[in-house]
Amino acid sequence: MKKTARRIATVLVALLCALLCLCGTARRQKLYVYNWTYYMPPDVLDDFRKKFNIDLVYDVYPSNEDMFAKLKSGARGYDIVVPSGDFVSIMIHEGMLAPIDKSRLPNFANIDTAVLRRITFDQGNQFSVPYMMGASGIAVNKKLAGSCDRSWSVFNRTDLADRMTMLDDMREVIGAALKYLGYSVNTTDTAELAKAKAVILGWKKNIVKFDAESFAKGFASGEFWVVQGYAENVFREYDSARRDEVDFFIPREGGPMYMDNLVILKNAPDKDAAYAFINYIHSPEVFARIVDYLGYPCINAAARAYIKRKPNYDLSDLKKCEFKDDLGVNLELYNKIWEEIRMGG
Repeated sequence: MKKTARRIATVLVALLCALLCLCGTARRQKLYVYNWTYYMPPDVLDDFRKKFNIDLVYDVYPSNEDMFAKLKSGARGYDIVVPSGDFVSIMIHEGMLAPIDKSRLPNFANIDTAVLRRITFDQGNQFSVPYMMGASGIAVNKKLAGSCDRSWSVFNRTDLADRMTMLDDMREVIGAALKYLGYSVNTTDTAELAKAKAVILGWKKNIVKFDAESFAKGFASGEFWVVQGYAENVFREYDSARRDEVDFFIPREGGPMYMDNLVILKNAPDKDAAYAFINYIHSPEVFARIVDYLGYPCINAAARAYIKRKPNYDLSDLKKCEFKDDLGVNLELYNKIWEEIRMGG
C-alpha cells in the first residue's frame, strides 16, 4: 500500500512538473522596441501584438545621441532600436549589434534593390534592415513668401530676412552648404569646409535663428515663411485644408540624406520576437500603412501597390542627396566650424 501511494505521488509530481513546463512554454513573449517619437502608427503596433500574441513595449527617443547615450550608460532590456546610418556604423564599431540572419526575414526581399545599393554605412546589410529613407528640405509658404527658386539659394534672399529659419543641426546645415557648393556632405577638405562656412554666415544674416524644435509650429502660425526642416513635421502642424499653400521640396543641389534602420541589439533578450517584428514591418500591406502615415518615399517595392496617399516627396527627389557618414576623428573639424558659425564667425 505504501509503495502504491509512493508511485501515485511520483506520478503526480511528474505530471505537475510537466504542467509547469508547458505553462512556461506558453508564456507570452515580450518585445522591447526603442524608436524615434511619432515614427510608427499606433494601430500597426496594436495589430502586431494581436497577430503574434506578443507583449510589445514601445519606448521613444528624440535623437540618435539620446538613444546611444542611454544604451551606453547601461540601459538593458531593449531588443530593437532604430538608429540612422551614421550611428549604425558607430554601433557596429562598438560591438553593440547582433548580425542579421536574412533567412529569418523573407520580407527583406521586398526592399528596393536600388535603395540597398546606395547604402554605405553597412554594405550588404550585415547588421541593419532599412526602415525609412529621407532628407530635410525646405518648406515655403507660397501665400506669404511668393514663389521661390527650389534651391538652397533661397536663404540668400534679403527680402525674406527675419522670416526664415534653418535647422539647429550641424551636419544638416553644413551639409546643405557643401552640396550648394557642389561638395560632398562628408568632406574633410579644410578649404571646402571654409567655403561652406562663408556661405552659412551669409545665410545666417537672413534667418531668424537655427531651430530644430519649433520650426514647424512657427511655420504653421505664419511667423516663419521659409524653413529648413522635415516634411513630416511641417505637415503634421500645418492645417491640412491649406496644404496647397506649402511648397515643400528637396533642393535641386541635393543635401544630406539619412536612412533609419531596424537593428537587433547584441544583448537582445528575445531575438525571435525581434525577427518576427522586423519581418512584419516589411510585409507589403503593413509597410504601405506606415508610409501613408509618415508621408515618406516608399523603399519597399512590394508595398507600393498598396499605398493610398502621395508621399511628401519621391525617391527621385533624393537622387543628388548623400548619406551622412560617421566622420570619426574628423568630426572635430565640423564641431569647430559650427561653434564659430554659432558665435558669429
